[in-house]
Amino acid sequence: MTTRSPGSAAAGPAALLARPGPSASLAARGRPAAARLRPADLARLAVTGLRTRKLRAALSGLGIAIGVAAIVAVLGLSASSSAALNAEIAALGTNLLTVTNGQNLTGGTAELPIVAPGMISRLPGVTSVQDTGSVNNVNAYRSPLIPAILTSGLSVNAATTGLPRVVGTSMVEGQFLNAATARQPVAVLGATTAQLLGIDRIWPGERIWLTQPSGGMWFYLAGILKPATLAPGIDTSVLVGFPAAERYLGFDGHPSQIYLRAVTNQVSTVDSLLAAQANPENPSEVSVAQPSSALVAQRDAKAAFNTLFLGLGAIALLVGAIGVANIMVIAVLERRSEIGLRRALDATRGQIRTQFLTEAILLGLAGGTAGVLAGSAATASYARLKGWAVVIPAEAWAGGLGAALLIGALAGLWPALRAARLSPTQALWSI
Repeated sequence: MTTRSPGSAAAGPAALLARPGPSASLAARGRPAAARLRPADLARLAVTGLRTRKLRAALSGLGIAIGVAAIVAVLGLSASSSAALNAEIAALGTNLLTVTNGQNLTGGTAELPIVAPGMISRLPGVTSVQDTGSVNNVNAYRSPLIPAILTSGLSVNAATTGLPRVVGTSMVEGQFLNAATARQPVAVLGATTAQLLGIDRIWPGERIWLTQPSGGMWFYLAGILKPATLAPGIDTSVLVGFPAAERYLGFDGHPSQIYLRAVTNQVSTVDSLLAAQANPENPSEVSVAQPSSALVAQRDAKAAFNTLFLGLGAIALLVGAIGVANIMVIAVLERRSEIGLRRALDATRGQIRTQFLTEAILLGLAGGTAGVLAGSAATASYARLKGWAVVIPAEAWAGGLGAALLIGALAGLWPALRAARLSPTQALWSI
């Protein structure tokens, strides 16, 4: 028979009461901490949520992709076009000035003095001067068999021999007028004139028919000019030498357009003196222009259109944001059972909120990436078609991706909060 000491008998109940049981252990330790949701697990959950609804996710991301593609394409094409224009301006120069005959007091066309080019060449800062003169009442045809009414809007102008170098163009075929051919019935065609006459090569003996009221005669062709960006009037002209125009076509020798190059840092000074120098007696009958300003204006006009297209891209992004919000709201409604089960398994509100918000951000990122790729491809294709350098500014693709992420986050915020507010009981009750 086992005997117990009085002390052990007395201490037993007290010791049992003092020893913590299972309930007391849980109370002492508190509620178990929720499992951490690692970034890899979060990404896997978000991808799984989108993969189960592929078509809906793709259609929702399409709106964002279109908006981002529009933004990237607009900024990319604008940058590429501006780069091409800047390169063209740099190549052609901004120091070309033109002097033309304006109107007299009666509203008729004024005449520049014959000595105007020589007078202009004496101005300080002027480096070179060339000119053309309109030969009136003369038309150009491919052959005498062409009806006289079909003039194609072409003009015949007398030209000095150094004209291409000053206006910034060169020959695509043959050669320009020289001291010898300027005195003979020889002509050079502008780029547009050659196309309208159907002439793309200069063959030995190639010639055109020039007519005037007193009759017509053949002029042999010496060459074809490339397009003259800064002097578009030359493109639609048939150019002959001043001596030949006076001898064969009844030209009076007065220049109608004077082209000059000035020292770059003296362009403004020369500009202010040209009218009085060209025609001291009637400076008000002289028009002075800087052709490169038209290219600058063209660049500025394109920048103005960019604002319109960026606005259209922003509207497309807004439509995409509505699509993302819509799919996330529907996802919350359809996945109540999943939310309730996860909450019952001890997932926190923050984890539920983060999961749905991550899905929305991932959807925006996918749409933004697709938009950047599509916009870049469109920019590259069009720029190469136009012969421009492909320029996609960093702010275009970075801004597009940033906008897509922001829109995804904003569009998914309210559905994520709504999902997080669901209690396990409410969520499981809807199963």
